[in-house]
Amino acid sequence: MEDHLLRNKIFHLAHCRGVGPITQIRMLTALLDDTGLSAAQLAIKAALSSKNTAIFLNSYAAIQLEAVMERYKKEHIHWLTILDNRYPEYLRQIYNPPVVLFYQGNLALLEQKLLAVVGARKNTAYGLFVLDQLLPELIENDFVLVSGLAKGIDYAVHQKTISKKGKTIAVVGTGLDLAYPFEHKALQAEIGRDHLLLSEYPIGEKPLKQHFPMRNRIIAGLSVGTLVVEAQSRSGSLITANLALQEGREVFAVPGAITNPYSTGTNELILHGAKCVLTAEHILEELSY
Repeated sequence: MEDHLLRNKIFHLAHCRGVGPITQIRMLTALLDDTGLSAAQLAIKAALSSKNTAIFLNSYAAIQLEAVMERYKKEHIHWLTILDNRYPEYLRQIYNPPVVLFYQGNLALLEQKLLAVVGARKNTAYGLFVLDQLLPELIENDFVLVSGLAKGIDYAVHQKTISKKGKTIAVVGTGLDLAYPFEHKALQAEIGRDHLLLSEYPIGEKPLKQHFPMRNRIIAGLSVGTLVVEAQSRSGSLITANLALQEGREVFAVPGAITNPYSTGTNELILHGAKCVLTAEHILEELSY
């Protein structure tokens, strides 16, 4: 009964304003000591500012928990908390893991070998060629490919993995009832049905700019390594790669022409120590089990 109460409180907190992942971890730590803490007591335990305390308490009180849970049921959206046995261990180990993961699809994919594959939103034909060269062997070696369902390389990773009979995980920066960009709605639905769709954001949460760097930490955190196919010198793909490095994960990069702006980021990664990838074997030799 206490476990059920705790799980519901964690779910409740995930829908509150004025708190982020680190604050939610502080509140969870307090709840583990005393599940009976009130919202006001949790705000004190988490050292919220007066402004965020007001935002948090108002949103906490406004949430009708049973009605919210019923909506998730209707949308066929499920959730894991960081205390659940099926919560991915690699993700649990990162600096600021999400307290709740919302999901649709095959949760068992989290137990397999996960490799993040990311790249430029405005990719070139070269990036697509690289995916066609690398993905088949990775799939044959039972890697589940993780990406962010963004435009460009991310979309191509998911689409090509599915077409090559592989398995894929998409981590998105909105609630799972929304699709961003909208034109990816059909692919997102297919992933949520036949593969695995993940988000730390509750239903109704829109694609705010700050969500996507946060989404990137989940992509990197889930995976044993991150492969960057194409990237400009400042891009979300490089953020994902740097997060992977911070967590002690392998980082791989595909080189490109020095005249190609979409290879600047990958070339710089290689210059600073990422493994240069010319074939899938260069990845497999580092991630052999």
